[in-house]
Parts: sequence; structure tokens; C-alpha cells
Amino acid sequence: MKKTTSRLLALGLTASLLLSACGGAPAEDNKNATDENTKTEEKNNTTTDEKSTDKKEASKDAINNLVLPIIVSRELETFNILYAQRQEDSENLTNLVDGLLEVDTEGKLVPCLAEEWGTEDGGLTWTFKLRDGVKWVDVNGNEKADCNAQDFATGLEWVLNFHKNDSTNTSMPLEMIEGASEYYEYTKSLSAEEAYALNAGEGSKFREMVGFETPDDHTVVYKCLAPKPYFDSLGTYNCLYPMAQGMVDELGGPDAVKAMNNENMWYNGCYTMTEYLQGNEKIYTKNPLYWDKDCTLFDTVTYKMVESGDISYQLYESGEVDYVALGEARINTIAKNPNSPLYDYIVPDVPSKHSYQFHFNYNKMKEDGTPDTNWNYAIANESFRKSLWYGLNLSDYFKRTNAINPMVCENNAYTMKGLCYTSDGTDYVDLVKKNLGLPKENGETPVRIDTDKAAEYKAQAIEELTAIGVTFPVEFDYYIIGSNQTALDSATVLQQAFSNSLGDDYVKLNIKTYIKSLRQEVLNAHLQSFVSNGWGADYGDPQNFLGQELYGYDNADYSANYSFINDVEETPETKALLDTYKEFTKMVEEADKIVDDMDARYAAYAEAEAYMLDKVLVMPATYGIGWALSKVDNDSKMNGMFGIQNNKMKNWVTNANGYTSEDKGVAEQIAAFAAQ
Repeated sequence: MKKTTSRLLALGLTASLLLSACGGAPAEDNKNATDENTKTEEKNNTTTDEKSTDKKEASKDAINNLVLPIIVSRELETFNILYAQRQEDSENLTNLVDGLLEVDTEGKLVPCLAEEWGTEDGGLTWTFKLRDGVKWVDVNGNEKADCNAQDFATGLEWVLNFHKNDSTNTSMPLEMIEGASEYYEYTKSLSAEEAYALNAGEGSKFREMVGFETPDDHTVVYKCLAPKPYFDSLGTYNCLYPMAQGMVDELGGPDAVKAMNNENMWYNGCYTMTEYLQGNEKIYTKNPLYWDKDCTLFDTVTYKMVESGDISYQLYESGEVDYVALGEARINTIAKNPNSPLYDYIVPDVPSKHSYQFHFNYNKMKEDGTPDTNWNYAIANESFRKSLWYGLNLSDYFKRTNAINPMVCENNAYTMKGLCYTSDGTDYVDLVKKNLGLPKENGETPVRIDTDKAAEYKAQAIEELTAIGVTFPVEFDYYIIGSNQTALDSATVLQQAFSNSLGDDYVKLNIKTYIKSLRQEVLNAHLQSFVSNGWGADYGDPQNFLGQELYGYDNADYSANYSFINDVEETPETKALLDTYKEFTKMVEEADKIVDDMDARYAAYAEAEAYMLDKVLVMPATYGIGWALSKVDNDSKMNGMFGIQNNKMKNWVTNANGYTSEDKGVAEQIAAFAAQ
């Protein structure tokens, strides 16, 4: 089967960004891999055996029963992978259910349930050939049924059925798959009872309306609205995952599926979750019928839910867990004491695939449910937002993630770097920065800081906002989980950054807390001024990032659930903001129409993204590039810039004695930091 690959590369951040953290790898280091990924009409014949040839040999010190600490605020909220849209959910569920494709340690697409795939018409039609021998099992590993093409039909129907999946994970299929939007609107017009009765069987309304076919039990075909040369990268994301109709029937229908748990769900992934104590502990047990017989899995993996990073560290010291991320205080304590027994064991952590932003709330409410007019008018003012862009110095805030080399965490774009490249190997994000006129990162101070411009916009904002009744300082309500000391420490550093950068007469950051759920306690009530949140791509194209910020789209996650821009009424105070959002949305829509020239497509998206950032509709904040103590070799993990598979605990290489800075080639950098 011929495969047309899009001009993208899921950057091997373990190789590049970690090297950047160790003294600066030039961008050119990524070009050879990019060139290899831009070949067209390439035969896709990757097999499990070929994948395993690069796998590191397990040592005699390999861990069979892994234990990992997870902050309690990262508790999963659903066991339905088709409904999951939070990283906290997918990092669990990716180990329980497999999809069409996954990635290797360099971020390249490789087979999963689809062993062969491709397009014969430039991305308009995509065919995936499913492997034999994939089984659905129960929590104890007992066979329930074969996993076949019909399960992908059931899964897609579920996602597109308004009443079954509550519009979750619909944005990608709606914008890509023929008939998907029409079917979604059709189900939306039905009663819940009528929509629940629908299925994806032959002769169904779904089959009639949606561009999806199953020629046989091992073939699935997707017909796109227009050529989508990057569509195969969506095969790593859960909106195309399978669901067994037999499970739906066994549980008793859609409501039961929505409420399903680890004990009654069906599995086809690496592990089953044999124990689950909410907020306490999860135990993953190796799936005895897992299709990939050549991969390396743990016998068990235990997730210990902890209140803070300090507790994780204590558990690592006592040998009870096999990994801990290191915050600023621990880095300083260990790295500046060469006599510490852990000094030699500080290693680079896996960089997050997420680009973190400060997402403003444009329709903020007070706790009594009335509009917070002072905030809403202030944040709607472009001069006010630009004073933040040019004035807010986050250098000390970066140290909370990476005390050794904080400026590697500097983020000046919205899309994550490494997501896609032009034909000459240029990172798409560099196009955005060029349009913004930003210089290259210098490793010392944030490049967008301009104190003169910040002062100019501050004075302009005070004049404009005072005229419409806004009082100063403008108060920013920033929420953290109340039980986490590390979160409080980071928020305090951020609070100081606001004060030092912009002045207490102008802005004030209020640190507020929630008990358990940011969504339920804060976001649903519109109480926050902004949140710091990261987006990780679902597929390999800028549309997946920028599409979350569009005006007037119910399925644009950040617009609908964080900024609430769609709820803002047009008034003299908000008209300019709404006009800006509408212009940005138009630019993104036009960029998405370009499908025959990927360089032109990326150029158009870069212009739209630069426009959004120049207007500071959102504000780039950080990259998650830190340090850890780890008994897992980070270089053995899947490392894609899209999809949900990076936390899949498959083929991980471990050493019960832990990895050292000498292993990772960073000892000199740590020594230099210790000498400061």
C-alpha cells in the first residue's frame, strides 16, 4: 500500500530539547530526520519485528513491578477513552485501550492495531488494514471478543452522536471526515432516547451519512471532506479509537457506558486496571492476551496518588517509588551538594509535548454569580494585554520547572515546536516567531520583554480603562489546588513576577484555591481570571492548536471552556476584542482550506498564529522541560508531538539502581550549576 506522508515530524524532544537543556543543540540537528519524513509515496511496511530491532536490551536490573507517584489532582474522571479529553484521563487510558497507530521513541508513526495504512489519492481517502488476533478482554484478562473493523465504526458513531458523547472529541472528525458534521447535527436534533437507539451497523443512518466504510472485518476506510495529508496522525488520537458494541450491550446501553469503571469495561491494550481506589491507588496488570507478543511490559504498574511533589520525593528516597520529578528546591538541595547520595542521579526528565499558555477568561464572574466588570473590561483592552506581553518577566517562574537551565522553558509561541516542518526543514514555530519579529532565544532573558513598550502600553491602558470606569490595580484571580504546597510555591513566584514586572499599582495577583476539581469548582462558574494550561496536539497539524481558540465554534475547547469568548456580549467595551477574534478565526479558516501545498498551508497558519499572539488573545508561558530522579530510561518512551500514547508503558527500559547524569551526558552541566 502506498502511503503519502505529510510534511511533519513529531520532534524527538528527548534528543533535541534535552540537548538544548545541556548547552544548546542547533535547530539543524533535526533536519535529517525531517527530510526522511517528507518523502512521498513511501511504502509502509513497518512491522513489530522491525520496531523491536532498535529496542534496548533489558538488563538484569530491570524492574518487573513499577511504582509511580501521581499527584492526586491528576485523578482520572472517566474510563471511556472516547470521552476523555484531559491529559489526566488519557495518560491512564492509553495503557488500557489501543487505537490505530502509535509512535516510536523518535515520534514517528508506527503500526498499532493497524499494521498497514495509506492513501492513494493525496489524502482524500485513507485506508487502514487491521491486524489479526486482537482481543477484547475483561479486567481479569479473560477473552470477551475479537477486536475488528466494526468496533471502529461503533467508536466513531459514539463520538459523533451528540447525546452519547456530549460533543467531546468531535472537532477533529467534524472538520475532516465526510458527513461527520451532518450526522452530528442530525443526532443533536433527536431526543436522547432516539439518539441512544442509533448504532453503526450495516444499513444504519451512520453508514448512510458518514464517509466511513468497513469492506471487511480487517479494513477501515475514512473519506475526508478534502485532501488531509496529515490524517494518519489522527490515528494516534482517541476520537478514532474502537468501542465494542458487545460491551455496550453487556453494560446495558449508553448511560451505563458513560458510568463504566475498571471492573466492567473491556480492554484491548497493554494492561488491565485490576485495582482502583479513587484518589489513592491504581494497579495495572499485564494483559495476558495483548496482541504485541514481542513488546516488553511490566508485570504490574502501581500508581500511588500523592498530595505533593514533596511526598513523591520522600517515597523515592525510601525506595517506594521509581521516579520523581524535581522542583526548584530539591534541585538546589541535591545539585549543590556533591556529597548527596542522589547527586549523581539527577537526569533530564521527558519534556512535555504540551505548549503551556496563560488563557484569559473574557467572561469572568464574581463568586455571587454577577459579572466581574472591572476584570472583563480590563482584559478586553488590547493595550492592557500588550502591557502583559512586553512586561511580564517569567524568568524566576521558569526556575520552578528547570532550576538548572530555566530559559530552556521559555515559550513565545502557541503551537508546540516540533509538531511540523516545512519542506526545507524549518520548524513551523520558527515561522510564527519570524512573523512576530522575535529574536532568537538568548538563554539569559526572555526575548519578548521590552520595558519601554511595556511602560507605553501600561500608560495607554490606564488612560483608556480609567475613562470607562475601570479601577486599579486590576486583580487577577488565579486558582490552585489547596492541598499542594508545590503549587502554592509556584503561584507565589508568579505573584511576585506580576508585582516586580508590572507594579502593584497596576495589577495584583490573588492566589485562590479549589478543593478537588478545577473544572467543577472554578471553570464552570467562570471564577478564574486566567489559567495556566498546556495543549498537546491530537494530530500533526497547526489546525489542532489554533482550532481550539476559534470564535463561534462550540467544539473549540479553549474558546468554549476557558476563555468563554463565545459568551461575551458585544458592547463598546468589547467590540474590538470580538472583532479581533473574528478576524483571527477567518484567517485560520482560510489557512485550513490550503491542502495542496503544505508550505503555503503552514505559512498561512503562521500568519494567523502571529496575529493572535500580537493581539495577545492568549499569552504563551512555558515549556515543561525539567529534571528528575528516575529508574526508567526516558529515551525508551514513545515521544510524539501528537496523540495520546506517550504515557503508554510499553517497551520501557528500566534499571532498579537508577540512571545517572553520566548515563545521560549531563554531569558537567550539573557541576556547573552546583558551582554557581
